[in-house]
Amino acid sequence: MPFANFKVPAGTLTAEQKETIVTRTTELYAEIYGERARATTMVLVEEVPDGGWGIGGGVLTLAMLQQTPEE
Repeated sequence: MPFANFKVPAGTLTAEQKETIVTRTTELYAEIYGERARATTMVLVEEVPDGGWGIGGGVLTLAMLQQTPEE
């Protein structure tokens, strides 16, 4: 069974955007593995609470993720 798990910051996607992730991911798996994969493809869009992210030993917040890179 194909399985994809998307972890996103909580509250940043609409229900329609989540649906798009699910349908496009399912389409991709069906394209790669054939139509037989469609019925068993599982896609999980998991919302992570603010401050529940980290990289390089530091905690990231939604505000930090939304900042534009300094030039």
